[in-house]
Amino acid sequence: MYRLTIHELHERLKSKEVTSQEVVKLLLERIQKVDPQLKAYLTVARQEAMEQAREADNRIATGEMTSLTGIPLAIKDNMCTQGIKTTCASKILENFIPPYDATVVKQLKEKGGIILGKTNMDEFAMGSSTENSRFITTRNPWNLDAIPGGSSGGSAAAVAADACIAALGSDTGGSIRQPAACCGVVGMKPTYGRISRYGLVAFGSSLDQIGPITKDVEDCAILLNAIAGPDPLDSTSIDLPIPDYRKALVKDIKGWVLGIPREFFVEGMDPEVEERVTAAIRTLEGLGAKVKEISLPHTGYAVATYYVICTAEASSNLARYDGVKYGFRAPGTKELMAMYLETRCQGFGQEVKRRIMLGTYVLSSGYYDAYYRKAAQVRTLIKADFEKAFQECDVIVTPTAPTPAFRLGEKVQDPLQMYLSDIFTISVNLAGVPAISIPCGFSTGGLPIGLQIIGRSCEEERIIQTAYAFEQHTDHHTKRPELS
Repeated sequence: MYRLTIHELHERLKSKEVTSQEVVKLLLERIQKVDPQLKAYLTVARQEAMEQAREADNRIATGEMTSLTGIPLAIKDNMCTQGIKTTCASKILENFIPPYDATVVKQLKEKGGIILGKTNMDEFAMGSSTENSRFITTRNPWNLDAIPGGSSGGSAAAVAADACIAALGSDTGGSIRQPAACCGVVGMKPTYGRISRYGLVAFGSSLDQIGPITKDVEDCAILLNAIAGPDPLDSTSIDLPIPDYRKALVKDIKGWVLGIPREFFVEGMDPEVEERVTAAIRTLEGLGAKVKEISLPHTGYAVATYYVICTAEASSNLARYDGVKYGFRAPGTKELMAMYLETRCQGFGQEVKRRIMLGTYVLSSGYYDAYYRKAAQVRTLIKADFEKAFQECDVIVTPTAPTPAFRLGEKVQDPLQMYLSDIFTISVNLAGVPAISIPCGFSTGGLPIGLQIIGRSCEEERIIQTAYAFEQHTDHHTKRPELS
């Protein structure tokens, strides 16, 4: 039962073939069995999940059923959950229990969704491998010696290992799509502002976006329907009508133009990634789509631009963690300044401290114009590249990541190599456009490879339709790792 998708489980619940309580019980047993080796969850909300399941069964009995009623979901641990710990995988928030739900969590609960627990992540979403968590190291369910991707590695691993039906992640520079590619599941970063960020613990406020991680494209559309829309509590949310994304579940892409950016097929990319992505493009071509080479000329500046902007925003956002208002406070200090320094020194991990220092530097007097202002100007050029490219094509198709999942510990001592793991996803966040990663094959070592489909701003339907058409003519998404 835990292997089912949202839409498959919905039909079983609707026909009363199974109850939500039975499903939740099975999934809690599944977590208990596989999570000691996988380490996808930081918190499992057993009692709360069973209470929500009882409520869901009552709703189903009275006919008050939505597509998410009784569906067990996992939430990345940087989204506030009332009464359930939200740590951002950081010591500085180790025992923080929010007094309110993030808007997306509230929306899921209102629709009858069940929160199984909170998933592991890179501390404050800063990382590409989920090795920066201060508590545990999540492993890839396809190979327990490999990384699950990051920073939403816990959510992607839990979905791939059938330790939840679907999950939410957040994406600042690829943190949904890259782990989705590493774990062989579907992950979408919607248009910036399409989904409320209220209650999402901020990393880079102009880049962060919440999105679904699911077992197939149809589930992605269902989850997107549930959480998309304007929110008066988030001034950056877009006040536009939300379409029914399930209407985009159409197999036909005949006549569509697929833009293939030459800058994304670069030297140093794993040859197996290039081979599987090229084969996927041929599959889409076989469905009637036309392929056109395009250029996104400022792609080469994306990583540097991103790491100036995101670290500057992180420096500002993380200033609130000072040991005064909430969270961890270093013991034994007698003076205020010493307490600030010790709290932040002990509370934050190495990668978070590295990014705070970088961000503080690029915002400092005398360096702001040389770094931050220049990065903001280059970001405008990157956004313009996409706008120009979309005059020539309907969607853009690229690899999601330059390699399959690498081995745990392989890049921990080399931050620059780690940062390059997001080379194909970062520019999408800088431009604010939507993108999805779907499985398109496996390496000879049995690790999943992801295909990224990028769309125009607020045109999630197009990338869903392209992804769905591909999925309906392939079987990569049906394969699951075997965990003993």
